[in-house]
Amino acid sequence: MQKIVRILVVDDDIDVCDYLKKFLSYEGYEVETISDPKKVMDKLKEKQYQIIILDLKMPGISGEELLKKIREFDKDICIIIYTGYPSIKSAVETMKYQVFDYLKKPLEIDAFREVIKKAIKEKGLVMSPEESLNREIGRKIRELRKKNGLTLKHLANRTGLSVSLISQIELAKTSASVSTLYKIASALGVKMSYFFSDF
Repeated sequence: MQKIVRILVVDDDIDVCDYLKKFLSYEGYEVETISDPKKVMDKLKEKQYQIIILDLKMPGISGEELLKKIREFDKDICIIIYTGYPSIKSAVETMKYQVFDYLKKPLEIDAFREVIKKAIKEKGLVMSPEESLNREIGRKIRELRKKNGLTLKHLANRTGLSVSLISQIELAKTSASVSTLYKIASALGVKMSYFFSDF
């Protein structure tokens, strides 16, 4: 169950928008483009994106101004700047707004691909099916435990497992073996299949 990363490309050059849309769609992302920077904020209000690829030099509103507005609206969204006019001054200015990377045009496509992958990994935007399963199992254990008014220690006593192991499973930092999951399911009064019901 792997979610698709949504990317918004903002560039007044329609050819660049088309090129990046084709390239990123081929890479498996859901991509939309905007060539009018004034429409970006409306777009962000109507739809959620995980990554914005933002040109700095555009008519009507500068990339820096738009960056400031985006950050005021969403502090967490991953923003990658790319510009045909790189300078230390603009790089420093954009870094104040926690941009993920600052790239120069024309984009070196392999390097660009790696930056996107790195952003996805570091921001935790997409998980492998195994990571996704571990996270879901951990979430369900924690929810059930709390619903039953149990602490980690209570669950550890009921199962004979260590507090740290149960905690690691709940946080999806480790995967539970079948026997471990069976013990937890029994202690929480559910069948093991409960943990896999959404997969």
